Amino acid sequence: MTAKIIIESLIKIYGKKHSAALKLFREGKTRDDILKSTGNVLGLADVSLEIGKGELFVVMGLSGSGKSTLVRCINRLVSPTSGHIYIDGEDVAHVDEKRMREIRLNKISMVFQRFGLFPHKTVRENVEYGLKVRGAETIYRRNKALETLEVVGLEKWANYKPTSLSGGMQQRVGLARALATDADILLMDEAFSALDPLTRGEMQDELLRLQKELHKTIVFISHDMQEGLKLGDRIAVMKDGAIVQLGSPEELVTNPKNDYIKAFTEEVNSAQVIRVGSVISKTASLIIGQDSVSSGLKQMLSHNLQLMYVVDDDNRPVGLVKRQYLEESIKKGEEDIMTIMETDFPVVDSSTTLEGIFYHYKRGFPLAVVNEKKEFQGMVEAVDVLTTLGQANKNFDETNS
Repeated sequence: MTAKIIIESLIKIYGKKHSAALKLFREGKTRDDILKSTGNVLGLADVSLEIGKGELFVVMGLSGSGKSTLVRCINRLVSPTSGHIYIDGEDVAHVDEKRMREIRLNKISMVFQRFGLFPHKTVRENVEYGLKVRGAETIYRRNKALETLEVVGLEKWANYKPTSLSGGMQQRVGLARALATDADILLMDEAFSALDPLTRGEMQDELLRLQKELHKTIVFISHDMQEGLKLGDRIAVMKDGAIVQLGSPEELVTNPKNDYIKAFTEEVNSAQVIRVGSVISKTASLIIGQDSVSSGLKQMLSHNLQLMYVVDDDNRPVGLVKRQYLEESIKKGEEDIMTIMETDFPVVDSSTTLEGIFYHYKRGFPLAVVNEKKEFQGMVEAVDVLTTLGQANKNFDETNS
């Protein structure tokens, strides 16, 4: 994955005695030590990470953990005390204010917790505001605003004032305003936390839908683990200005690093987090038009399989055959796999959670797993799922024993 944002040794100290506080930090003093000695607050404690292009990266932590400071440093609403922030290779931590304004206008958009809409402007005017500041022509920005409102399902509300809309609809307007500028990077600081639980879930689904289409680089700040696990490709959990653990949702749930991470994840249902792709059994497949009954049976015997999936020339599953059927066909002298191939079989995407596949097993077949291009990746049997969930619970217990 190509890095879009690279953060190196980022430190932020709030207060007037930066130099003294920074010296204490580099001597190994704690956040409390620095506060007691200087009255300064250590906001970020030597944070380093990379965020990939097109990644939905979640930063989590309790209040005061440093997560909001981190996201505000990325667009320089907060200036770091020390360190580097590279966006497309340019160190924005050390550019002048004029250049930073250009970067904010063209590369970074932000969605705020409290919507941040202008109540006296219409929905359309709110959405086109970023383009207006950038100096875009009136016709272009109005058309772009209407196009973006259509993307988030609010085109019919273009001429209404924000006060006419529900909280969830207002947040969609805020999201549309951020998207209208076509910025590569979207910063979202507790963007959904002011919404009721039902609307919040709908907005999470909407963000995932849009991300699948637009492939933005999104940095999403949250204090809610369920939200982070649902949204994040990767999650960084922060405490006292430092990153405690960084990994995929599965890694955080199945292998929490310490009690702090455990406290975030102990109520999480592993089946709602672990993806099918992490439990695939890599297996051989037969190619339609190339493999015969005889060659298929030979492969099954060599791999000790009772069933194999059949794929086409593009490696997409088109059917499955059982060893029993192959053996019967051999006795009959039949060699065409298509005559014994079952074409009604369960297929799941590798990104599907384990919870989302249980009902497939009532059909009695291992599931064919495919990637985004619908290419065959392997099989997942019911025993694979149960073993994985059992191991996840065991690892969690051992980590916290």
